[in-house]
Amino acid sequence: MSKGPIGIFDSGIGGTSIFKEIHALLPNENFIYLADSKNAPYGNRSKEEIIRLSIKNTEFLIAKGCKIIVVACNTATTNAIDYLRENYPIPFIGIEPAIKTAALNTQTKSVGILATKGTLSSHLFHKTTDLYANGIKVIEQVGEGIVPLIESGKLNSTEMKLLLDTYIKPMLEQNIDYLVLGCTHYPYLIPILAEMLPNDVKIIDSGLAIAKQTQLILSNLNLLDDATLEPTTQLFSNGDVSVLKSIIEDKFEVSYLDF
Repeated sequence: MSKGPIGIFDSGIGGTSIFKEIHALLPNENFIYLADSKNAPYGNRSKEEIIRLSIKNTEFLIAKGCKIIVVACNTATTNAIDYLRENYPIPFIGIEPAIKTAALNTQTKSVGILATKGTLSSHLFHKTTDLYANGIKVIEQVGEGIVPLIESGKLNSTEMKLLLDTYIKPMLEQNIDYLVLGCTHYPYLIPILAEMLPNDVKIIDSGLAIAKQTQLILSNLNLLDDATLEPTTQLFSNGDVSVLKSIIEDKFEVSYLDF
């Protein structure tokens, strides 16, 4: 099983931000990444739809021999990971907004979170917020429209910048000193957000923490690859492959999947 790939899925290309962190930490591992861009975004879908799509993605990756699956989607994690863990016999790594880090470190007692509707309305998000953000003002903003723009190759468009401006300004008016990115697509916005935010507002995403958690779980289960063979990485998308290729290094194989 140690030679099996690390499977990663997301509702599109956003989870590549997680893939890059894990690949950098574990370069000897094999990887399979599945971008369900045809069904993006997940954030506006019902819990039942999200579970159904997560099952489909999981069964594809298991059929490919994956030894562990990273649910590189905040919405799928908060809505489906409990079901996946109960029904499939391999380990799952989930993603959730790093609200704990922001709440424990804020000086202004005001933090912003930019996330999908599916994440912000989930039981897991509210449980985490209630646990760690008592006495902290949490300004929640649904990032409506962001994922479709990224998925259509308009990451650096004027349209994106204007949209983000409408989301960020109200947070700054409430004196946030941390901005939590609650969707794996959103780390690709960091260069744009850095220009909008004052220097004293810190941006937090979960990428490195997820990579370290993946390494820990594989180590505990004796599933780390000893790298006696050249590692391989395959990326699949059921949407516009050119968008996925545009944010991935040329050395990685990207294929269209009718899925």
